[in-house]
Amino acid sequence: LLPTGRLEFVGGGWCMSDEAAAHYSPAIEQLALGRRFLRREFGACGTPRVAWQIDPFGHSRQLAAIFAQMGYDGLFVGRVDQQDKATREQLREMELLWRASGSLPPPAADLFTGILPNVYNPPSGFCWDQLCSDPPVVDEDSEENNVDTIVSSFLQIAASQAEHYRTNHIIMTMGSDFHYENANLWFKNMDKLIAHVNARQANGSRVHVLYSTPSCYLWELHRANLSWSLKTDDFFPYADGPHQFWTGYFTSRPAFKRYERLSNNFLQICSQLEALAGLAAREGPYGPGDSSVLREAVAVAQHHDAVSGTEKQHVANDYARQLAAGWDSCQLLVANALASLSGSKENFVFCNALNVSVCPLTEAASRVSTASGGLGGLWAPTGANAPCPSVPQFTVLLYNPLGRPMSWPIRLPVNGVSYAVTDPQGQPVPSEVSPGRPLRPPHLPLLFQASAPPLGFSTFTVSRLSRRDPRMPPTRTRVVSQPREIQNEHVRVLFDPLTGHLKEIQNLDKSISLPVFQSFYWYNASIGNDKSLQASGAYIFRPNSSEPIPVAGSKQVSTYLVKNALVQEVHQNFSSWCSQVVRLRAGQPYLELEWTVGPIPVEDGWGKEIISRFETTLQTDARFYTDSNGRQVLERRRDYRPTWNLSQTEPVAGNYYPVNSRIFIKDKKFQLTVLTDRSQGGSSIFDGSLELMVHRRLLYDDNRGVGEPLAELGADKQGLVVRGRHLVLLDTVESAADRHRLLAQELFMAPYTVLAPGGGPSYRHGQPSLRQVRWGGSCPGWGGGAGGCPGAPLTLAPQFSALQRELPPNIHLLTLMPWDAGTLLLRLEHQFERGESANGSQPVTVDLLNLFSAFTLTSVQEMSLGADLPRDAISRLLWTPATGTGGPGRGDPGGLPASPHPSALLPGAAQPRPLPRLDPSRVTLQPMEIRTFLAAVRYREPGA
Repeated sequence: LLPTGRLEFVGGGWCMSDEAAAHYSPAIEQLALGRRFLRREFGACGTPRVAWQIDPFGHSRQLAAIFAQMGYDGLFVGRVDQQDKATREQLREMELLWRASGSLPPPAADLFTGILPNVYNPPSGFCWDQLCSDPPVVDEDSEENNVDTIVSSFLQIAASQAEHYRTNHIIMTMGSDFHYENANLWFKNMDKLIAHVNARQANGSRVHVLYSTPSCYLWELHRANLSWSLKTDDFFPYADGPHQFWTGYFTSRPAFKRYERLSNNFLQICSQLEALAGLAAREGPYGPGDSSVLREAVAVAQHHDAVSGTEKQHVANDYARQLAAGWDSCQLLVANALASLSGSKENFVFCNALNVSVCPLTEAASRVSTASGGLGGLWAPTGANAPCPSVPQFTVLLYNPLGRPMSWPIRLPVNGVSYAVTDPQGQPVPSEVSPGRPLRPPHLPLLFQASAPPLGFSTFTVSRLSRRDPRMPPTRTRVVSQPREIQNEHVRVLFDPLTGHLKEIQNLDKSISLPVFQSFYWYNASIGNDKSLQASGAYIFRPNSSEPIPVAGSKQVSTYLVKNALVQEVHQNFSSWCSQVVRLRAGQPYLELEWTVGPIPVEDGWGKEIISRFETTLQTDARFYTDSNGRQVLERRRDYRPTWNLSQTEPVAGNYYPVNSRIFIKDKKFQLTVLTDRSQGGSSIFDGSLELMVHRRLLYDDNRGVGEPLAELGADKQGLVVRGRHLVLLDTVESAADRHRLLAQELFMAPYTVLAPGGGPSYRHGQPSLRQVRWGGSCPGWGGGAGGCPGAPLTLAPQFSALQRELPPNIHLLTLMPWDAGTLLLRLEHQFERGESANGSQPVTVDLLNLFSAFTLTSVQEMSLGADLPRDAISRLLWTPATGTGGPGRGDPGGLPASPHPSALLPGAAQPRPLPRLDPSRVTLQPMEIRTFLAAVRYREPGA
């Protein structure tokens, strides 16, 4: 069936992914996972050529760029905004060329896109399944014979559909959601329909019906040799009616959205360590390790009814259960890898409940004896003077998955008042036990700042001190009520002493300041009204008023300041169910807002949709900016769509967009950026403002298929409590991307802590408990590609780095994972867009052959983004964009929005550029480029 083209795989991912809440990294991986499975099971004929996104609720530019770079010839979608669709039908632009990147030269991210006529449904009256009620085709000689009626109806529908498309070929989908249960009914009736419609040709009919596939249809469109209208924005937000904007799911199930994000973070760490340790990670001292369980769980979590939050509660629970099982398998693999790389068979502890400040190992430590003889022997080789068994200390191992050194705050629950922390060189690290937010009595948080080399780990030793210990520091934490300001060397934040609200942010490095008011509000969820019966639900956001209600009943919020040498925190309490910590750490060039919301009260009978809103004096001209799947940045304009004249019927919900990683507003000088730790909905409802929806609890279903309200009762059945972080950056417009690009990656690929009681036996005979690894840093700044500093001192310390030199700041190690025996999959990406940074947007050259220290690359082959085809084997259909149409230009009224930076979005025929011969010692990446490699490796001997 496959070789003859009678059966075809479309899409081909592990699932049909969501496009709003899915980050580009797991979106790439789930597509690659599915495509690899198809190729392994069915060979070359199993490779999909057509992307098939017929059910996601809006479509993103970044995902379209991903499809193009994986080699797809085209994309078919089902859901586009009702006004957009009506306009396109009138203009016969239901099929178009989507130029999905302003940085990649065409046609690298060009993707032919077809909008299906009926979402994914059959024509009206032609549903033949056991759950359908349409009449079957009766062609027997009887009074019930309905062939003429059915054929005439079908021909009329076909003629009407053909008026909206440009060639003499049209596509009809047969089947529907929940309507694939009886193949015999379908094919029996379709066989009859095809035969009787084609029989009409004898009487002059020009309609010929045949079974076909999306690829065959696409091929005929290409043979028509037409030019196609060009699209450069995206398909958000989606509405299927004037009061039915599908913008609530951008935030729905915020706890699961965060768990999915954390799970992918840990999957990348698990994959990296599996690649670095090789076979020892899968067959180590703790048992067989397996990363595939988490990889498949994260992949299916990208489904358009998973990370979107639009599933039933028991289904959401099952997605979470699958992720948890994956964590268990990967933690075993990580323990094996760390034992191999460190040479120490520790009793590794993974404190999975640190988000609720629970970690038995750190809480169990008791006072240390002052006669213990110090801490220096913890990582000594086996047989050396080990610490006294009675010394209550533990080890913190910080793994850094990024390609540059990282400093990361450590926060652990303890029951003492003072601790000594030492770094890998045995030097003391400043630490504090802070009263902060009260934990479970008598536990308090131990704070210290840890650092780790690129793609590696560092270990820190923590010991509790007795009150008589000479190292016992004085208590330095102060608690002050009604604070006026907090400040470190980079940022100063002012508060209104009367109301307790944030009042002003100052960037001390740039000597700029901006009045910023921030507070929490809730939109009253509609249950339907005389305009429409539509209620707010898991998919749809529909407030019953454009004015949100302040969470704080009065204008004043109670506040207090916690301040020590490491951190300054203003704790704000807006209500019994909404609070926030405004935090500045030492050396931190941004402001951190840690919010806690829930259980959202609904005893008054109203569902509530909670937002954090920022109000500034910036003159923003109705414009704001959001990311596309955490990568590209798109300009948004309030009450405006680039490709049609919008009739706005929902002034709040109709202006909401998905925010996967960041949203910002700016004027000609300054930019205020807010980064998120999960996907959320966001907007700028009035000039100078931006808002993010953080939580929602609803009492009614929105009648889009879930069949239950988005109530999320939580484990105690009282309502879900959700905690998250917003990182706030104030900078000049010119410099903002240099900060928010790197910070977004730090949020997404955060370092990970593993604990151990310490003193474990040597894993390899004669090896130290944590082998001494040389790692030379590199020169600061942007220049010099991947080269390190000449003459940089080498550090001999109990730490590990898999890189010989750090990657440049604008290059990100997107993927490092095992592939086949002896080969690894490696993806490097340039994480800046063209023109958004004077330094960051420059091309960068990396030497792959001398990049890694854990292994040697013996051969390198460049692959497509999906890694299932060699890059030089990719052959895509080329499409011609329409030119000279006389339409408005970019930035003109009714035209495309002005780009946030120069781009290659203008119409024009594009030919693929010839691929240069690969030189692994000089791999150049252009802005927004991702390059994928399969590398054969030889692992270096331990200690080499």
